[in-house]
Amino acid sequence: MALPVQTRIGHRARIGYSLGSLVTGAFTTVPGLLLLPYLTDTLAVPGAIAGVLVLLPKMWDVVFNPIAGRLSDASLVRHGSRRPFLLCGGIGVAVLFAAIFAHPGFGSTALDAGYVLVLYLLCATAFGVFQVPFNALPAELTDSYGERTRITSWRMGFLAIAVLLSGGGAPALVHGIGGAAGYRVMGASVGLVILLGAVLMVLGLRGAPVGRLRPGAQSWRELLVTMRRWRSFRTLVLVYTLQALGLATLLAGVNYASRYVFGDPGVQTWLFVGFVLPALMTMPLWPRVGQRWGKLWGFRAACIAFGVAAAGLAAALVLPIGVSFVFVALAGVGYAGIQVFPLAIMPDLITAEEERTGETRAGIAAGVWTGSETLGMALGPGLFGLVLGLGGYVSSVDAGVVQPDSAITAILLGFSLLPGVLVMLGLPLLRREVLEP
Repeated sequence: MALPVQTRIGHRARIGYSLGSLVTGAFTTVPGLLLLPYLTDTLAVPGAIAGVLVLLPKMWDVVFNPIAGRLSDASLVRHGSRRPFLLCGGIGVAVLFAAIFAHPGFGSTALDAGYVLVLYLLCATAFGVFQVPFNALPAELTDSYGERTRITSWRMGFLAIAVLLSGGGAPALVHGIGGAAGYRVMGASVGLVILLGAVLMVLGLRGAPVGRLRPGAQSWRELLVTMRRWRSFRTLVLVYTLQALGLATLLAGVNYASRYVFGDPGVQTWLFVGFVLPALMTMPLWPRVGQRWGKLWGFRAACIAFGVAAAGLAAALVLPIGVSFVFVALAGVGYAGIQVFPLAIMPDLITAEEERTGETRAGIAAGVWTGSETLGMALGPGLFGLVLGLGGYVSSVDAGVVQPDSAITAILLGFSLLPGVLVMLGLPLLRREVLEP
Protein backbone atom coordinates (compact mmCIF):
# COMPACT_ATOMS: atom_id res chain seq x y z
CA MET A 1 0.00 0.00 0.00
CA ALA A 2 1.19 3.53 -0.72
CA LEU A 3 1.94 5.89 2.10
CA PRO A 4 -0.42 8.87 2.37
CA VAL A 5 0.50 12.03 0.50
CA GLN A 6 2.25 14.47 2.86
CA THR A 7 2.26 18.26 2.90
CA ARG A 8 6.01 18.36 3.61
CA ILE A 9 8.54 15.65 2.90
CA GLY A 10 11.78 14.84 4.67
CA HIS A 11 15.23 16.02 3.63
CA ARG A 12 16.27 12.49 2.67
CA ALA A 13 13.44 12.12 0.16
CA ARG A 14 13.92 15.67 -1.15
CA ILE A 15 17.66 15.16 -1.66
CA GLY A 16 17.14 11.63 -2.95
CA TYR A 17 14.69 12.82 -5.58
CA SER A 18 16.95 15.71 -6.54
CA LEU A 19 19.91 13.39 -7.15
CA GLY A 20 18.06 12.13 -10.21
CA SER A 21 19.09 15.43 -11.78
CA LEU A 22 22.58 13.98 -12.15
CA VAL A 23 21.03 11.69 -14.77
CA THR A 24 18.86 14.26 -16.50
CA GLY A 25 21.45 17.04 -16.32
CA ALA A 26 24.27 14.98 -17.77
CA PHE A 27 22.21 13.36 -20.52
CA THR A 28 20.51 16.52 -21.73
CA THR A 29 23.63 18.70 -21.48
CA VAL A 30 26.54 16.73 -22.89
CA PRO A 31 24.96 15.49 -26.15
CA GLY A 32 23.56 18.97 -26.66
CA LEU A 33 27.07 20.38 -26.32
CA LEU A 34 29.28 17.75 -27.88
CA LEU A 35 27.34 15.31 -30.07
CA LEU A 36 27.00 17.68 -33.02
CA PRO A 37 30.70 18.73 -33.03
CA TYR A 38 31.64 15.07 -32.44
CA LEU A 39 29.82 14.17 -35.65
CA THR A 40 30.97 17.16 -37.71
CA ASP A 41 34.57 17.55 -36.49
CA THR A 42 35.61 14.00 -35.54
CA LEU A 43 33.54 11.78 -37.83
CA ALA A 44 33.43 14.34 -40.71
CA VAL A 45 29.64 14.16 -41.02
CA PRO A 46 28.22 17.23 -42.89
CA GLY A 47 26.43 19.68 -40.58
CA ALA A 48 22.92 19.27 -41.98
CA ILE A 49 23.15 15.45 -41.93
CA ALA A 50 24.61 15.51 -38.42
CA GLY A 51 21.65 17.61 -37.29
CA VAL A 52 19.26 14.98 -38.66
CA LEU A 53 21.16 12.17 -36.92
CA VAL A 54 20.85 13.99 -33.61
CA LEU A 55 17.14 14.59 -34.22
CA LEU A 56 15.92 11.11 -35.21
CA PRO A 57 16.33 9.31 -31.84
CA LYS A 58 14.54 12.17 -30.12
CA MET A 59 11.67 11.97 -32.56
CA TRP A 60 11.22 8.34 -31.51
CA ASP A 61 11.12 9.46 -27.89
CA VAL A 62 8.22 11.78 -28.66
CA VAL A 63 6.24 8.65 -29.54
CA PHE A 64 7.72 6.38 -26.87
CA ASN A 65 7.55 8.62 -23.78
CA PRO A 66 3.72 8.69 -23.48
CA ILE A 67 3.83 4.88 -23.75
CA ALA A 68 6.44 4.80 -21.00
CA GLY A 69 4.17 7.04 -18.94
CA ARG A 70 1.23 4.69 -19.21
CA LEU A 71 3.42 1.69 -18.36
CA SER A 72 4.79 3.60 -15.37
CA ASP A 73 1.25 4.37 -14.18
CA ALA A 74 0.36 0.70 -14.50
CA SER A 75 3.45 -0.27 -12.49
CA LEU A 76 2.49 2.19 -9.77
CA VAL A 77 -1.01 0.72 -9.54
CA ARG A 78 0.27 -2.88 -9.43
CA HIS A 79 3.39 -2.49 -7.26
CA GLY A 80 2.97 0.83 -5.47
CA SER A 81 6.26 2.26 -6.76
CA ARG A 82 7.94 3.75 -9.82
CA ARG A 83 11.43 2.87 -8.56
CA PRO A 84 11.99 -0.16 -10.87
CA PHE A 85 11.52 2.10 -13.89
CA LEU A 86 13.93 4.65 -12.43
CA LEU A 87 16.65 2.10 -11.68
CA CYS A 88 16.48 0.17 -14.96
CA GLY A 89 16.27 3.33 -17.03
CA GLY A 90 19.16 4.99 -15.20
CA ILE A 91 21.49 2.01 -15.59
CA GLY A 92 20.60 1.75 -19.28
CA VAL A 93 21.35 5.43 -19.87
CA ALA A 94 24.74 5.14 -18.15
CA VAL A 95 25.93 2.15 -20.18
CA LEU A 96 24.60 3.33 -23.53
CA PHE A 97 25.89 6.87 -23.08
CA ALA A 98 29.46 5.60 -22.70
CA ALA A 99 28.95 3.43 -25.79
CA ILE A 100 27.84 6.39 -27.96
CA PHE A 101 31.27 8.03 -27.71
CA ALA A 102 33.29 4.78 -27.73
CA HIS A 103 34.09 5.39 -31.43
CA PRO A 104 35.04 1.90 -32.63
CA GLY A 105 36.32 3.44 -35.87
CA PHE A 106 34.84 1.40 -38.74
CA GLY A 107 36.84 3.36 -41.29
CA SER A 108 33.72 4.71 -42.98
CA THR A 109 31.91 7.94 -42.20
CA ALA A 110 28.56 6.30 -42.99
CA LEU A 111 29.20 3.32 -40.68
CA ASP A 112 30.54 5.46 -37.85
CA ALA A 113 27.53 7.79 -38.12
CA GLY A 114 25.15 4.80 -38.22
CA TYR A 115 26.74 3.37 -35.07
CA VAL A 116 26.19 6.68 -33.24
CA LEU A 117 22.61 6.86 -34.49
CA VAL A 118 21.69 3.37 -33.23
CA LEU A 119 23.36 3.79 -29.83
CA TYR A 120 21.85 7.24 -29.34
CA LEU A 121 18.41 5.83 -30.22
CA LEU A 122 18.75 3.12 -27.56
CA CYS A 123 20.12 5.57 -25.00
CA ALA A 124 17.32 8.06 -25.61
CA THR A 125 14.80 5.24 -25.09
CA ALA A 126 16.40 4.27 -21.78
CA PHE A 127 16.36 7.92 -20.78
CA GLY A 128 12.61 8.05 -21.44
CA VAL A 129 12.13 5.05 -19.14
CA PHE A 130 13.95 7.02 -16.41
CA GLN A 131 12.73 10.56 -16.98
CA VAL A 132 8.99 9.89 -17.28
CA PRO A 133 8.53 8.52 -13.73
CA PHE A 134 11.08 11.08 -12.50
CA ASN A 135 8.86 13.91 -13.75
CA ALA A 136 5.73 12.20 -12.35
CA LEU A 137 6.99 11.95 -8.76
CA PRO A 138 6.47 15.56 -7.51
CA ALA A 139 2.70 15.16 -7.93
CA GLU A 140 2.86 12.13 -5.62
CA LEU A 141 5.45 13.12 -3.02
CA THR A 142 3.38 16.03 -1.70
CA ASP A 143 0.07 17.81 -2.27
CA SER A 144 1.37 21.21 -1.09
CA TYR A 145 1.48 24.11 -3.60
CA GLY A 146 4.52 25.64 -1.92
CA GLU A 147 6.32 22.38 -1.16
CA ARG A 148 6.21 21.42 -4.83
CA THR A 149 8.01 24.64 -5.70
CA ARG A 150 10.62 23.89 -3.03
CA ILE A 151 11.10 20.34 -4.33
CA THR A 152 11.50 21.70 -7.84
CA SER A 153 13.98 24.30 -6.61
CA TRP A 154 16.06 21.58 -4.94
CA ARG A 155 15.85 19.51 -8.10
CA MET A 156 16.93 22.46 -10.22
CA GLY A 157 19.75 23.19 -7.81
CA PHE A 158 21.10 19.69 -8.26
CA LEU A 159 20.45 20.02 -11.98
CA ALA A 160 22.56 23.18 -12.07
CA ILE A 161 25.38 21.30 -10.30
CA ALA A 162 25.06 18.43 -12.78
CA VAL A 163 25.06 20.81 -15.72
CA LEU A 164 28.07 22.64 -14.28
CA LEU A 165 30.04 19.44 -13.73
CA SER A 166 29.12 17.72 -16.97
CA GLY A 167 28.92 20.80 -19.16
CA GLY A 168 32.21 22.16 -17.87
CA GLY A 169 34.04 18.88 -17.28
CA ALA A 170 33.06 16.99 -20.43
CA PRO A 171 34.41 19.59 -22.90
CA ALA A 172 37.52 19.99 -20.73
CA LEU A 173 38.19 16.23 -20.95
CA VAL A 174 37.67 16.19 -24.70
CA HIS A 175 39.84 19.26 -25.23
CA GLY A 176 42.54 18.13 -22.78
CA ILE A 177 42.98 14.61 -24.19
CA GLY A 178 42.00 15.41 -27.75
CA GLY A 179 40.54 13.48 -30.66
CA ALA A 180 38.50 10.30 -30.45
CA ALA A 181 40.33 9.25 -27.26
CA GLY A 182 39.09 12.37 -25.51
CA TYR A 183 35.51 11.53 -26.43
CA ARG A 184 35.93 7.95 -25.18
CA VAL A 185 37.22 9.05 -21.77
CA MET A 186 34.50 11.70 -21.54
CA GLY A 187 31.75 9.19 -22.37
CA ALA A 188 32.89 6.73 -19.72
CA SER A 189 33.25 9.45 -17.08
CA VAL A 190 29.83 10.94 -17.69
CA GLY A 191 28.34 7.43 -17.74
CA LEU A 192 29.66 6.86 -14.22
CA VAL A 193 28.07 10.13 -13.03
CA ILE A 194 24.73 9.03 -14.52
CA LEU A 195 24.96 5.62 -12.85
CA LEU A 196 25.77 7.21 -9.49
CA GLY A 197 22.80 9.58 -9.74
CA ALA A 198 20.33 6.81 -10.60
CA VAL A 199 21.42 4.47 -7.81
CA LEU A 200 21.56 7.18 -5.13
CA MET A 201 18.14 8.47 -6.14
CA VAL A 202 16.46 5.07 -5.83
CA LEU A 203 18.11 4.51 -2.44
CA GLY A 204 17.09 7.97 -1.22
CA LEU A 205 13.45 7.41 -2.15
CA ARG A 206 13.09 4.20 -0.16
CA GLY A 207 10.15 4.70 2.19
CA ALA A 208 9.08 7.96 0.53
CA PRO A 209 5.35 8.53 -0.14
CA VAL A 210 4.23 7.47 -3.61
CA GLY A 211 0.79 9.00 -3.74
CA ARG A 212 -2.76 7.75 -3.60
CA LEU A 213 -3.25 4.56 -5.58
CA ARG A 214 -5.93 5.46 -8.10
CA PRO A 215 -6.83 3.13 -10.98
CA GLY A 216 -5.13 3.73 -14.30
CA ALA A 217 -6.88 4.96 -17.42
CA GLN A 218 -8.77 2.22 -19.22
CA SER A 219 -7.92 3.06 -22.83
CA TRP A 220 -5.75 5.22 -25.05
CA ARG A 221 -8.89 6.87 -26.37
CA GLU A 222 -9.76 7.99 -22.86
CA LEU A 223 -6.28 9.46 -22.46
CA LEU A 224 -6.55 11.30 -25.77
CA VAL A 225 -9.88 12.77 -24.67
CA THR A 226 -8.24 13.93 -21.45
CA MET A 227 -5.39 15.63 -23.29
CA ARG A 228 -7.75 17.29 -25.73
CA ARG A 229 -9.81 18.71 -22.89
CA TRP A 230 -6.85 19.64 -20.68
CA ARG A 231 -6.15 23.06 -22.19
CA SER A 232 -4.04 24.44 -19.35
CA PHE A 233 -1.68 21.47 -19.49
CA ARG A 234 -1.38 21.65 -23.27
CA THR A 235 -0.54 25.36 -23.08
CA LEU A 236 2.10 24.78 -20.42
CA VAL A 237 3.61 21.96 -22.49
CA LEU A 238 3.76 24.19 -25.57
CA VAL A 239 5.56 26.95 -23.65
CA TYR A 240 8.02 24.50 -22.14
CA THR A 241 8.69 22.88 -25.53
CA LEU A 242 9.51 26.24 -27.12
CA GLN A 243 11.83 27.06 -24.26
CA ALA A 244 13.50 23.64 -24.40
CA LEU A 245 14.11 24.28 -28.10
CA GLY A 246 15.68 27.64 -27.29
CA LEU A 247 17.93 26.23 -24.56
CA ALA A 248 18.97 23.28 -26.74
CA THR A 249 19.88 25.64 -29.58
CA LEU A 250 22.02 27.67 -27.18
CA LEU A 251 23.73 24.53 -25.87
CA ALA A 252 24.46 23.31 -29.39
CA GLY A 253 26.12 26.62 -30.18
CA VAL A 254 28.42 26.88 -27.15
CA ASN A 255 31.21 24.75 -28.64
CA TYR A 256 31.16 26.66 -31.92
CA ALA A 257 30.83 30.08 -30.26
CA SER A 258 33.83 29.47 -28.01
CA ARG A 259 35.99 28.67 -31.05
CA TYR A 260 34.76 31.12 -33.66
CA VAL A 261 33.10 33.99 -31.74
CA PHE A 262 35.36 34.17 -28.68
CA GLY A 263 38.40 32.70 -30.45
CA ASP A 264 39.43 30.09 -27.87
CA PRO A 265 38.11 26.52 -27.46
CA GLY A 266 38.94 26.74 -23.74
CA VAL A 267 36.32 29.47 -23.31
CA GLN A 268 33.64 26.76 -23.61
CA THR A 269 34.20 25.65 -20.01
CA TRP A 270 34.06 29.23 -18.74
CA LEU A 271 30.93 29.93 -20.73
CA PHE A 272 29.31 27.05 -18.94
CA VAL A 273 30.53 28.15 -15.54
CA GLY A 274 29.40 31.71 -16.25
CA PHE A 275 25.95 30.42 -17.23
CA VAL A 276 25.35 27.71 -14.64
CA LEU A 277 26.90 29.27 -11.52
CA PRO A 278 24.49 32.27 -11.51
CA ALA A 279 21.66 29.78 -12.13
CA LEU A 280 22.77 27.75 -9.13
CA MET A 281 23.10 30.84 -6.92
CA THR A 282 19.68 32.24 -7.84
CA MET A 283 17.79 28.93 -7.87
CA PRO A 284 16.70 29.30 -4.20
CA LEU A 285 15.46 32.83 -4.89
CA TRP A 286 12.90 31.95 -7.54
CA PRO A 287 10.61 30.04 -5.12
CA ARG A 288 10.51 33.19 -2.97
CA VAL A 289 9.51 35.19 -6.02
CA GLY A 290 6.78 32.62 -6.69
CA GLN A 291 5.59 32.77 -3.08
CA ARG A 292 5.53 36.58 -3.09
CA TRP A 293 4.06 37.30 -6.54
CA GLY A 294 2.87 33.89 -7.77
CA LYS A 295 4.35 31.20 -9.99
CA LEU A 296 3.03 32.77 -13.18
CA TRP A 297 4.61 36.19 -12.57
CA GLY A 298 7.88 34.53 -11.63
CA PHE A 299 7.77 32.52 -14.84
CA ARG A 300 7.23 35.70 -16.88
CA ALA A 301 10.11 37.50 -15.17
CA ALA A 302 12.46 34.60 -15.90
CA CYS A 303 11.51 34.63 -19.60
CA ILE A 304 12.20 38.35 -19.86
CA ALA A 305 15.58 38.02 -18.13
CA PHE A 306 16.65 35.30 -20.57
CA GLY A 307 15.39 37.27 -23.58
CA VAL A 308 17.31 40.43 -22.57
CA ALA A 309 20.47 38.39 -22.05
CA ALA A 310 20.14 36.71 -25.46
CA ALA A 311 19.73 40.09 -27.18
CA GLY A 312 22.89 41.34 -25.47
CA LEU A 313 24.89 38.28 -26.51
CA ALA A 314 24.02 38.99 -30.15
CA ALA A 315 26.64 41.77 -29.99
CA ALA A 316 29.39 39.47 -28.65
CA LEU A 317 31.65 40.03 -31.69
CA VAL A 318 32.01 43.73 -30.83
CA LEU A 319 31.60 43.67 -27.03
CA PRO A 320 34.47 43.20 -24.56
CA ILE A 321 34.44 39.60 -23.38
CA GLY A 322 33.72 40.71 -19.80
CA VAL A 323 30.49 42.42 -20.91
CA SER A 324 29.49 39.32 -22.86
CA PHE A 325 29.92 37.26 -19.71
CA VAL A 326 27.57 39.62 -17.84
CA PHE A 327 24.90 38.69 -20.38
CA VAL A 328 25.85 35.01 -20.03
CA ALA A 329 25.28 35.32 -16.26
CA LEU A 330 21.90 37.02 -16.79
CA ALA A 331 20.90 34.21 -19.13
CA GLY A 332 21.77 31.77 -16.34
CA VAL A 333 19.51 33.66 -13.93
CA GLY A 334 16.63 33.48 -16.40
CA TYR A 335 17.36 29.82 -17.10
CA ALA A 336 16.94 28.99 -13.41
CA GLY A 337 13.46 30.51 -13.37
CA ILE A 338 12.22 28.94 -16.59
CA GLN A 339 13.23 25.57 -15.20
CA VAL A 340 11.68 26.00 -11.74
CA PHE A 341 8.25 27.41 -12.52
CA PRO A 342 6.83 25.12 -15.24
CA LEU A 343 7.93 22.05 -13.29
CA ALA A 344 6.33 23.51 -10.16
CA ILE A 345 3.04 24.28 -11.96
CA MET A 346 2.74 20.87 -13.65
CA PRO A 347 2.09 18.81 -10.45
CA ASP A 348 -0.70 21.21 -9.46
CA LEU A 349 -2.44 20.59 -12.78
CA ILE A 350 -1.91 16.82 -12.49
CA THR A 351 -3.42 16.67 -9.01
CA ALA A 352 -6.48 18.65 -10.09
CA GLU A 353 -7.00 16.38 -13.11
CA GLU A 354 -6.61 13.19 -11.04
CA GLU A 355 -9.17 14.47 -8.55
CA ARG A 356 -11.55 15.29 -11.40
CA THR A 357 -11.23 11.89 -13.11
CA GLY A 358 -10.49 9.68 -10.10
CA GLU A 359 -7.71 8.00 -12.12
CA THR A 360 -3.92 8.09 -12.18
CA ARG A 361 -2.65 10.73 -14.60
CA ALA A 362 0.87 11.53 -13.35
CA GLY A 363 2.69 9.02 -15.53
CA ILE A 364 0.91 9.73 -18.80
CA ALA A 365 1.11 13.49 -18.18
CA ALA A 366 4.82 13.17 -17.44
CA GLY A 367 5.19 11.08 -20.60
CA VAL A 368 3.59 13.76 -22.76
CA TRP A 369 5.63 16.42 -20.96
CA THR A 370 8.89 14.51 -21.38
CA GLY A 371 8.16 13.70 -25.00
CA SER A 372 7.53 17.36 -25.75
CA GLU A 373 10.66 18.44 -23.88
CA THR A 374 12.62 15.77 -25.72
CA LEU A 375 11.31 17.09 -29.03
CA GLY A 376 12.43 20.60 -28.14
CA MET A 377 15.86 19.43 -26.97
CA ALA A 378 16.24 17.32 -30.11
CA LEU A 379 15.21 20.04 -32.52
CA GLY A 380 17.75 22.43 -30.97
CA PRO A 381 20.92 20.79 -32.34
CA GLY A 382 19.09 20.05 -35.58
CA LEU A 383 18.05 23.69 -35.87
CA PHE A 384 21.56 24.85 -35.08
CA GLY A 385 22.94 22.39 -37.64
CA LEU A 386 20.57 23.91 -40.20
CA VAL A 387 21.82 27.38 -39.27
CA LEU A 388 25.39 26.14 -39.77
CA GLY A 389 24.45 24.82 -43.20
CA LEU A 390 22.80 28.09 -44.22
CA GLY A 391 25.89 29.97 -43.05
CA GLY A 392 28.21 27.83 -45.15
CA TYR A 393 29.97 26.04 -42.27
CA VAL A 394 32.73 23.69 -43.50
CA SER A 395 32.92 20.29 -41.74
CA SER A 396 36.24 18.46 -41.21
CA VAL A 397 37.94 15.68 -39.24
CA ASP A 398 40.22 17.94 -37.15
CA ALA A 399 38.23 21.20 -36.67
CA GLY A 400 41.10 23.05 -38.35
CA VAL A 401 39.25 24.56 -41.31
CA VAL A 402 39.04 28.36 -41.54
CA GLN A 403 35.36 29.27 -41.61
CA PRO A 404 33.85 32.00 -43.82
CA ASP A 405 32.45 35.14 -42.22
CA SER A 406 28.91 34.01 -43.04
CA ALA A 407 29.43 30.87 -40.93
CA ILE A 408 30.70 32.91 -37.96
CA THR A 409 27.68 35.22 -38.19
CA ALA A 410 25.39 32.19 -38.32
CA ILE A 411 27.09 30.72 -35.24
CA LEU A 412 26.65 33.99 -33.33
CA LEU A 413 22.95 34.38 -34.15
CA GLY A 414 22.22 30.69 -33.54
CA PHE A 415 23.93 30.91 -30.16
CA SER A 416 22.28 34.14 -28.96
CA LEU A 417 19.36 35.78 -30.71
CA LEU A 418 17.61 32.62 -31.90
CA PRO A 419 17.40 31.00 -28.41
CA GLY A 420 16.14 34.29 -26.96
CA VAL A 421 13.38 34.59 -29.54
CA LEU A 422 12.25 30.99 -28.94
CA VAL A 423 12.06 31.49 -25.17
CA MET A 424 10.16 34.77 -25.53
CA LEU A 425 7.62 33.19 -27.90
CA GLY A 426 6.09 31.48 -24.88
CA LEU A 427 5.55 34.73 -22.99
CA PRO A 428 2.17 35.68 -24.58
CA LEU A 429 0.83 32.22 -23.67
CA LEU A 430 1.51 32.65 -19.95
CA ARG A 431 -1.95 33.83 -19.03
CA ARG A 432 -3.93 33.10 -15.88
CA GLU A 433 -5.63 30.15 -17.56
CA VAL A 434 -2.36 28.18 -17.39
CA LEU A 435 -2.84 27.81 -13.63
CA GLU A 436 -6.37 26.48 -13.98
CA PRO A 437 -7.12 22.74 -14.42
